[in-house]
Amino acid sequence: MTENEMIQLALDEGFAAAAIVDTAQIVFDPSFRPYCEENLCGQYGANYSCPPDCGSPEEMKQRILAHKKALVLQTIWQVADYSDVPAIKHAKKSHNASEIRVVKKMREAGHDGLIVGASGCALCTPCAQTQGLPCNFPDLKYSCMSAYCIFVKKLADACGMEYDCGEGLLGLFGMYAFD
Repeated sequence: MTENEMIQLALDEGFAAAAIVDTAQIVFDPSFRPYCEENLCGQYGANYSCPPDCGSPEEMKQRILAHKKALVLQTIWQVADYSDVPAIKHAKKSHNASEIRVVKKMREAGHDGLIVGASGCALCTPCAQTQGLPCNFPDLKYSCMSAYCIFVKKLADACGMEYDCGEGLLGLFGMYAFD
């Protein structure tokens, strides 16, 4: 599968934008990790894909840099009110489901890699970690951009994507790092 075919696959799957970057271009900023520690999403220490269990900022960075390329994916959602938690959760769930469909097709074409979602993994609700069980989907679980300490605004700029999509619009980002 060529890079153009990967981008077209993402667009066909409903993404508003898709681009491929060298992982060396991705800007990491460990100062983002405290946002996870605030636990506004309720997943800190309760999800294998979230801090502190997902790894340190440096470990997360090295997981991305172990791959040469990344397919960056964006969806844009109409949200009347940014405090509408159910609407935002629906948007993130839909974004991540589309991303997993793209990833499965890329893997079938021989492009193994690492999923970075628009939020922490929600494949199991609650996460098996809360019951002391191993992850049910270790090959599909994903951590969010914040857990990886990715500077999403700079990534969007590098990809020619809008970070701030305008009034009433919410841009969500994910990516698939691959070789």
